[in-house]
Amino acid sequence: MAGKFFSGLFGRKKAPADDQSAAADPTETGDRGPESEAPDDAQQAAPEFATPGTETPKSETQEAETRATDNKDGGQTENAPRTDAATAVPPPPSGPESGAPESAPEPSADKPKKTGWLSRLTSGLSKTSGKLTEGVAAIFTKRKLDDDTLEDLTDLLITADLGVKAATRITDKLARDKFDKTVTDEEVRTALAEDVAGVLSPLETPLEIDRSRRPHVILMTGVNGAGKTTTIGKLAQKYKDEGLSVMLAAGDTFRAAAIEQLSVWGERTGAPVVARDVGADAAGLAFDAIKAAQEANTDVLIIDTAGRLQNKSALMEELAKIVRVVKKLDETAPHDVILVLDATVGQNAIAQARAFTDIAGVTGIVMTKLDGTARGGVLVALADEFALPVHYIGVGEGVDDLQPFRARSFARALAGFSE
Repeated sequence: MAGKFFSGLFGRKKAPADDQSAAADPTETGDRGPESEAPDDAQQAAPEFATPGTETPKSETQEAETRATDNKDGGQTENAPRTDAATAVPPPPSGPESGAPESAPEPSADKPKKTGWLSRLTSGLSKTSGKLTEGVAAIFTKRKLDDDTLEDLTDLLITADLGVKAATRITDKLARDKFDKTVTDEEVRTALAEDVAGVLSPLETPLEIDRSRRPHVILMTGVNGAGKTTTIGKLAQKYKDEGLSVMLAAGDTFRAAAIEQLSVWGERTGAPVVARDVGADAAGLAFDAIKAAQEANTDVLIIDTAGRLQNKSALMEELAKIVRVVKKLDETAPHDVILVLDATVGQNAIAQARAFTDIAGVTGIVMTKLDGTARGGVLVALADEFALPVHYIGVGEGVDDLQPFRARSFARALAGFSE
């Protein structure tokens, strides 16, 4: 009875990204036709670096109508004629990430001074930790650890998206040490923090740039709305602050908004942006971007890609094509394939990680929007399932809100402990 009660009390809400996965994506309608791989498909005139504000691109509605016309006989072919002029990139309008461009924060100099990172992490994870700590306190107030309380605790941990493996480990440990004994909520939270830290500590991996490579190529992947383009801008700023030269490639050629936003980040960080018109071949653009970065002796090249849903097989195959084309110029590239995941999607992040890893060979994770969800435990489930390195986590919109992942700090914040 208690298990059913707490299952209902802490029942999982439907993740926003589940709706997103089911919804039709106007940028992903229709299959794209075949095209020969580079260098043949990429031996086109190299693009100019994008210069914001030179002309006004068509509206999203006009672009959608154009694509609908192009696709009516089976989809636009990848080798359709294109212009070599760089896409015009006026500053993007504000709006949600799933629609127009992801919001790009104003320079930190214009913002009031922030609190320390650990305080922001604790505050950012407050929704997840609050759900867990309140649930644990309710279960273990003046109760012994018996089968009913273990069942209730298992339900609570699973609904916080830690996953079945983590929930089983934690409850099994408590059962071995404390069964039929009175257990405080702090003891349970301590066990939670210790388990999470133990699972995540081996995955605490910095995203290191090999300065002997020019360029060190980073391919960014993920679905629309995960914060991918914003993450690229934040990384570009970090690398510029470290004295590295950075170039960006606007490989999300399906959306004018994505090209515009990346160009704004390029202007803000002083990083040149390789861009083409909407609808251009993304693999050819990546090829040209690597050549441009090599010629400029650039330290870091970050390539954006279209925010494709993991269940769009034709578009996922195009991502695999980008990887193959990149290797034609540098067989060791891309040197990092980063998957940007939105923490609010909960268990759907597992399906995304599986699909992108199979197609593009994901080498590491950046987890965003931990401040906007009670489902931050999904990072533990991802670790149990894939053991992928976790490079950065984000708990806000500012550049300083994306920080290198620290397993112990994350685990304690998740369990409701302040440093």
